[in-house]
Amino acid sequence: MIEIIGNRDEAEAINAMLAGWMSALGNKDAAGVVEHLSDDVISFTLAAPLVHKGKGEEGLRGWFSTWEGPIGGDAVDVRLVVGEDVAFWTGLVHMTGRKTDGVEVDLWFRQTLGLRKAAGIWKIVHEHTSVPFAMDGSGLAELGLKP
Repeated sequence: MIEIIGNRDEAEAINAMLAGWMSALGNKDAAGVVEHLSDDVISFTLAAPLVHKGKGEEGLRGWFSTWEGPIGGDAVDVRLVVGEDVAFWTGLVHMTGRKTDGVEVDLWFRQTLGLRKAAGIWKIVHEHTSVPFAMDGSGLAELGLKP
């Protein structure tokens, strides 16, 4: 269930764009992923470095090559707030799959997307993904959390 705040017509267009983006991610289609990103996208992803600027199609291809088969995914607690030409999507994302080294991935993380409409087209301009870390001084990521 998606909670929508704001313009429902624009929300439909955004959800269709995000469905295409998520499908491309799951199918490891780097060109399909970056098609939905603005040229000036800023990403704070789970992987280093602290910030990625630009579409990064080549890096995405490299990351996709570390997966066997498709990358599974689902999102819960989704909220979409839509303005005239900007929108924000938030949710808890479940990523699953098998890496080429045999590691099974079953990870929940937080994601926020900032979107902008230009020339009638919605694009992702900001992506932020994160996992909480232990506040016990260890600094270890809390990778086993589930909603």
